[in-house]
Amino acid sequence: MTDWQAVFSLKTRRSRAIQEECYMASESSGVPAVGSKAPSVALKSTDGKNVSLSDFKGKSVVLYFYPKDDTPGCTIEANEFQASIKDFEKANAVVVGVSPDSVESHCKFANKYGLNFILLADEEHAVAEKYGVWVEKNNYGKKYWGIQRATFLIDGDGKVAKVWPKVKAEGHAAEVLEAVKDLK
Repeated sequence: MTDWQAVFSLKTRRSRAIQEECYMASESSGVPAVGSKAPSVALKSTDGKNVSLSDFKGKSVVLYFYPKDDTPGCTIEANEFQASIKDFEKANAVVVGVSPDSVESHCKFANKYGLNFILLADEEHAVAEKYGVWVEKNNYGKKYWGIQRATFLIDGDGKVAKVWPKVKAEGHAAEVLEAVKDLK
């Protein structure tokens, strides 16, 4: 083994060890349990303002995490939430989407599809980590870190009322709307 190969091998092992450590930390913190206080959120929205869960006290919050703006599954999910936005509002609920995309990306995504709900930029994935949805993913053998599509229904008192881990985009908004209506 050459010196270069030895250094590369050592760096690769260290990188894997760090990733495994982060993954184990993420796994141990896990997804917030139903009935627990929802972890805090303080992120920039498409209007450039910081948004936090406390801004919606007394309302239900549909906090949905998605991997990336303007991709097929994420677009389906966003469009379905938009199609039902009036029904969510009638049920005293707000829809809030979170991804690691920038505010600029969110603005383009919202404008392209006419999305009239809040999109938050979690570029450092701090909130995704708090909710246990920043995970190691595997796409055709390539491992990387990203958001696992998931939704959290938070009641008017700031407690987690329901969790949908590993969401399938199509039809999800209708299922969430029924759960929001059941909160009353």
